[in-house]
Amino acid sequence: MSKKPLILGIETSCDETAASIITENDQGIPIVLSNIVSSQVDVHKEFGGVVPELAARSHVEKIDLIVQKAINDSGKKIEDIDAVASTAGPGLIVCLSVGLSFGKAFAASLNKPFIAVNHLEGHALSPKINSKLNYPYLLLLISGGHSQFLNVQGLGKYVRLGTTIDDALGEAFDKTAKLLGIDFPGGPQIEILAKKGDPNKYDLPKPIFNKGGCNLSFAGLKTAILKISKNIKTDQEKFNLAASFQRTIEQILYKKTKIAFSEFQNQNKTEEKILVIAGGVAANKNIRSMLTNLCKEENYQSIFPPLELCGDNAAMIAMVGLEKFKLKQFDNLDYPAKPRWQLDAKAAFLKGAGVQL
Repeated sequence: MSKKPLILGIETSCDETAASIITENDQGIPIVLSNIVSSQVDVHKEFGGVVPELAARSHVEKIDLIVQKAINDSGKKIEDIDAVASTAGPGLIVCLSVGLSFGKAFAASLNKPFIAVNHLEGHALSPKINSKLNYPYLLLLISGGHSQFLNVQGLGKYVRLGTTIDDALGEAFDKTAKLLGIDFPGGPQIEILAKKGDPNKYDLPKPIFNKGGCNLSFAGLKTAILKISKNIKTDQEKFNLAASFQRTIEQILYKKTKIAFSEFQNQNKTEEKILVIAGGVAANKNIRSMLTNLCKEENYQSIFPPLELCGDNAAMIAMVGLEKFKLKQFDNLDYPAKPRWQLDAKAAFLKGAGVQL
C-alpha cells in the first residue's frame, strides 16, 4: 500500500496561531490527525480589537510550540512530513510573515516542498475535510474580514458572484457587540443576547437589499445601531436591539442567497445543487438554521464545515496543501506575503473581497 501524503499546515493571518497535520484515507478523503489553535483573545481584549504588532509578537512566541504540539498529537514524526503549507494571504502582513517565514524554513530544513495558501481558499475547501464534496458548488464565505458568494469550479478556479461593498459580516457583528458594551470578540455573544429580545422591536435598514444582485452592504446597518445604542438604558432594550440586528442579518442573507442561487445556476449546467457555508459566522446557529431551511425550499444541499473548522484554523490550510501536493503545485521559498489576495483574480477589488483589515 502506497504511503499517503502527510501535510503540515500553518496559519497566522490574524490573531490565531495554528498548526495542523492532515493525511487522507484509502478513499482519498482528507483526515485531520491534529489541529491546534492558540487564541489571542486575552491579548487584544483591552483594546477592543486586534492590534497587529501584538498579534505578530504573540505568533513569534508561540509558533514553534504550536507546530511541535501538532506533530506530537498527530502521532507522526517530523521526517514523515511530505510538504509544508502556510497561509500567505490575505491578512495582516506582520502576522502573515511569521507563519510564512516559519513554514519556508521548516520546509527547507526537511528538504520538502513548500506550498503558499490563500486563506480564503482554505475556507472554500474546508468542507472537503472528512467528506466527499464534488465541484462545482456555491460558496457563501462569511467571516470577520470577508463576505462573498463564489462559484467554486475547482481548485484554483473561482468566480465571484457577489461580495460586501463595505464591512464584512463578522465585522458588523463585532462592531454591534462593541456598541452594546460586549467585550471583544463580541460577535458570538450577539446570538446569545438575541434569544432574550424582541426581533421586531427595531426596524433596521437593509442596505442595497433590492439592488446590487447578490452584493452585500452592512455599513449603514452598523450606523443605525450606533444611533439607537446611544439611547439604550436597560438590558431588555439591549436584548431587543441584538435580536433585531440578528433578524435583519437573516433577512439580508435569505434574499441575497436566493439571488446567488439563480446566478450560480445560470453559470453551471450541473444537476447537483450544493451550497457550502464557511467562515467564522457560519458557526452562528440562527444563520445555519435559516440557510438550511432556505436550501430545502430551493432543493439545494447545505453543507457546513465542522464547528471547529469554521473559524481560522490550520487544518483548512493543510487541506489546500494536500490538494496542491497531489498536483505538484509547489511554490518557491521567496513567495511573498499578500495582505490582499482575491480568489477571483478577474473580479474588481472591493474591501470584503480578499483583504483583512
